[in-house]
Amino acid sequence: MTPPGAPQHPRPTEEGRHMDDLLMIVPTRGRPNSVPAILDCWRQTGATADLLFAVDDDDPMLAGYREHMEQIDDPRVHWVTGPRLRLCGTLNKAAAEMALRYRFLAFMGDDHRPRSAGWDERFRVCLSGGPGVVYGNDLLMGERMPTAVAMTSDIVQTLGYMAPPALVHLCLDLVWLDWGRGMGRITYLGDVVLEHMHPANGKAAMDAGYQECNSSEQATADATAYYAYRDEGGLEADLEKLRALVEEAA
Repeated sequence: MTPPGAPQHPRPTEEGRHMDDLLMIVPTRGRPNSVPAILDCWRQTGATADLLFAVDDDDPMLAGYREHMEQIDDPRVHWVTGPRLRLCGTLNKAAAEMALRYRFLAFMGDDHRPRSAGWDERFRVCLSGGPGVVYGNDLLMGERMPTAVAMTSDIVQTLGYMAPPALVHLCLDLVWLDWGRGMGRITYLGDVVLEHMHPANGKAAMDAGYQECNSSEQATADATAYYAYRDEGGLEADLEKLRALVEEAA
């Protein structure tokens, strides 16, 4: 594991190995018990992907994260701390730092639980043909929305982010759908389950984190930012770059 204050990247690897790897980034706040729960899913599904927990340095439950991480002896598992940037900002910071080290980058919330054996290898296979996006079945939104997602890291390198920085918590999945469809490079794996344990499907209790990110104010702000990105040129500008990326790879 990577302790707070250490360099913001995974362990050194032998030459070239990292470009064959998949890194799952999990921004998390206020839910230290998600760490052992997610690790249990890694073991049960035989996942070989690396895992990075990104924790706010002002998290009131930081000590809980530290306690869990100190008990982990697994070279795949890392954690970093930093200023609170909210979900999108934290994801973008980690993704930008990791994009040159990993061939594939993925995101899931601290309330997602991979259930399907070999899910990460299925993602790798889907992305091995060139720039693109892949997602599984979260048992909540299904094909309609990639609430957890993986993509080739050249997308992040090309755009400079994994989701538009104007977003805070919501609507990232709508953008990923727009990118994948606009590139003509998106795959939905309905038999690959990354279960979303969310209050909306009765699989989690409402806590302070859910209350904050699903408030009417936050929903309105993120929806407004998304529609501005989609309808005022931001999406088309990004798609122009991504389509050129696809053509170059071909």
